[in-house]
Amino acid sequence: MSNVIVFGGHGKVALLTTRILSDRGHSVTSVIRDAGQSDEIRAHGGEPRVADIQQQSLTDFAELVHGHDAVVWSAGAGGGSADRTWAIDRDAAILSVQGAKQAGVDRYVMVSWSGSQLDHGVPQDNDFFAYAQSKAIADAVVRDSGLQWTIVAPSTLTDDDATGSVDWAGSSSDVPRGDVAHVIADVLETPSTAGNTIRFNSGSTPIADFLRADAV
Repeated sequence: MSNVIVFGGHGKVALLTTRILSDRGHSVTSVIRDAGQSDEIRAHGGEPRVADIQQQSLTDFAELVHGHDAVVWSAGAGGGSADRTWAIDRDAAILSVQGAKQAGVDRYVMVSWSGSQLDHGVPQDNDFFAYAQSKAIADAVVRDSGLQWTIVAPSTLTDDDATGSVDWAGSSSDVPRGDVAHVIADVLETPSTAGNTIRFNSGSTPIADFLRADAV
């Protein structure tokens, strides 16, 4: 079993991922900004590590991830301030990739979104631009990192019950957070997904089958 560090540990997807990984026997360190969230992290099977990712240097990130087998970046500003979005979704994300490289942690999973690409098409005067641009830039850095990376790129997230199945076709434009968490966990246990950007939404293909097909 592996030793995984999850950034953005108190987010809904991260908590669900922590529970799944813990139930499967993996050790999970969850990075959180608020020490008051520690009990909830432990209740989901993780070990809390308090650090404000917006304030971490490259050296700090390298020290945080050192000794782990894999990094999961599930942190985000969550909308609001464009400055905070740039600081977390772009700058901190990039530093975490560089920190993993510096610390020799080869496996890296970036939680992104399905529209993340250089030609995302979001106008610069749109409030969503900072997020779209940040994710596109951070994902490009991941792909150029030389790490064993996988980008998990779901469509719009919902709190619906997980189905255990996804696709990247059809009319669905959303996906339950629980299914995203299962994709992350399965990706970590499927080395053949390295080097792939996995875009998905709700569907009818069991996640394990979808990942095998996507990684071919």
